[in-house]
Amino acid sequence: MTRHQKRLSVPNSWPVERKTQTFTVKAGAGPHGEAGVPLVVLLRDVLGYVDSTKEARYALNTDSVLVNGDAVSDEQRPIGIFDILAFPVRGEYFRVFPDEGGRLALTPIDEASAGSRLGKVTTKTVVPGGDVQLTLHDGTNVRVDTDTPYDTKDSIVIDNESKEIVAHFEYEEGALVTATAGQHAGQIGTVTQVEVTLGSGSNTVVVDGDDDSYETVEEYVVVIDENFTGDDAEAATDADEEGVTDE
Repeated sequence: MTRHQKRLSVPNSWPVERKTQTFTVKAGAGPHGEAGVPLVVLLRDVLGYVDSTKEARYALNTDSVLVNGDAVSDEQRPIGIFDILAFPVRGEYFRVFPDEGGRLALTPIDEASAGSRLGKVTTKTVVPGGDVQLTLHDGTNVRVDTDTPYDTKDSIVIDNESKEIVAHFEYEEGALVTATAGQHAGQIGTVTQVEVTLGSGSNTVVVDGDDDSYETVEEYVVVIDENFTGDDAEAATDADEEGVTDE
């Protein structure tokens, strides 16, 4: 199987230039499906920490790069929205967050914020033994008791060390959300209305942002907490001006 991917055909979420070269690295099997960006692309093309795949492999073999609290050794490991990328030796921590146009960007965060990650509940099923299994947007499965209040479209926060759920945000009118795809990707606001579409079509939501209101399909929004609008958001703006969140 080839290890390369033509740049012109990569998903729109990948933060790579499409016309500078013919090929880029192909994402391996793992979380986030086809939208996941190979780790080496972020290390080399976005952050500029390495100059080649060989250098990336060396860095990963020293356990100096953590994804969601775990050391990663595969340079093709897919990285996607809300993942936490940590470089403890450098004292640098990033959250993967959608930028304008839906491209994934790296938002600088502090060490405390890097201790947990957000996940959107996409499915909820009963498994043998009577427990309930939650499947998150990146494919992660989490087992919870049957009497827990989590539901699809809600968001949960998982501690990267204990892997336990430490916070829960319900999807409802008044919830703080961000759009993860579409023309409003990266915009944060409050859900003011959920419009149910009869039949097989997607429901739509109206979101009231700081600058303007917008309407998008329900699948595109994820419930977040206020940490996404405070110091972390300001750090992202500063970093964007310095070229961290863009090539």
